[in-house]
Amino acid sequence: MPNIAYFKFISTNRRFIAFGLLMTFASSFGQTYFIGILGPGIQTEFNLSHTVWGTVYMIGTLASAVLLPWTGKQVDRVDLKIYTILVCVLLILACAFASLVNSVTSLVFAIFLLRQSGQGLMSHVAITSMARYFNRGRGRALAVASLGFSAGEAFLPFIAALAITVIGWRWIYGGTAALLLVGLIPAVFWLLRGHSERHRIYLERSASPVASKGIYGRSWTRAQVLRDLRFYLLLPGLLAPSMILTAMFFHHLNLADAKGWTHAWMTGSYGIYALATILTSLVSGLAIDRIGAIRLVPFMLVPLIFAMLVAAKFVAPWTAWLYLILAGINIGIAHTAVSAFWVEIYDAENVGAIRSMVSSLGVLSSALGPVIMGTLMDKGVSIENVCLLFAGYAIVGAVLIIVALALQPTLAKT
Repeated sequence: MPNIAYFKFISTNRRFIAFGLLMTFASSFGQTYFIGILGPGIQTEFNLSHTVWGTVYMIGTLASAVLLPWTGKQVDRVDLKIYTILVCVLLILACAFASLVNSVTSLVFAIFLLRQSGQGLMSHVAITSMARYFNRGRGRALAVASLGFSAGEAFLPFIAALAITVIGWRWIYGGTAALLLVGLIPAVFWLLRGHSERHRIYLERSASPVASKGIYGRSWTRAQVLRDLRFYLLLPGLLAPSMILTAMFFHHLNLADAKGWTHAWMTGSYGIYALATILTSLVSGLAIDRIGAIRLVPFMLVPLIFAMLVAAKFVAPWTAWLYLILAGINIGIAHTAVSAFWVEIYDAENVGAIRSMVSSLGVLSSALGPVIMGTLMDKGVSIENVCLLFAGYAIVGAVLIIVALALQPTLAKT
């Protein structure tokens, strides 16, 4: 039974699984769904239009995307505990700096720090470590660790929406920096105690002549991946959730205004989104361990397509739940299947370098989404029509994934 399988797995690996869960939850403070809730307050204080605020966000996010392939690659080289502590320190500094910004220029830099440390590296270290150090239970490890994303999405936006009316957006980030300083770093030291033995076992398994080297029997380098035609066909579809849902969450309060929903209803409904994400993650984690991520990925965008159609065509308040459930199903699959997918295709040896490159492209797409959506709205395009455009893009991406997986790889020589 699924619950028994997860119970045994978590019991055996509880400390390392908790590490992944904590890292994904802590990434929330640099994620769009959290920053987006504080966005209206930031826009008001600095007198920013949707387009300008989206551009500020895009510039900071793009800067993070440029740096991420290098910073993310270091997880393949640096001891995991040291690497994680450095990422935690960067996130604490990012939150502290965000609370003190006094100009649009410093706001851009704050967004860069938050996106690099939270959305970028905190997520990267969690997912990469789960994908690398688990073999037979990789799907379940990714599913459980990804629950940290869902927990953040469920609780933090609603808490932030309430707190901002009392203490303002600056104190939210200032208080977050203090809490992370007190709680996050000691937790990492405790949760990664004994990790050197896990790493030794991983190295022995990788060196074994019968070790799995991806479905094509070898470990791919990042340079080889960049010469594989299928990689470029896969990207539009695999990056679609990042671009589309980042844009939607960034402008959720604008969506609520367009539909006549209250802000409290929109943010309070995030719990149903998180529940859908959690349940889907757990089911897809088991599916990955049984049939592989490669068989699951082609279906990933179907719920996203329907989510965009619901957001475009319906106005009743209850349809916000339907839209969020469908979006949650999409993200539940994406959180687990896509990370496992890269390991199955290209092996785990260089997964940090490969995934950091993909994450950088994901950050890029997440940067473009809000500014594209904001610009279209400023030009008079209704938010409903923007959703229809997103649905069309997701359909194209889904077709390209199917085409890519039907092709043989362009296997470059070493």
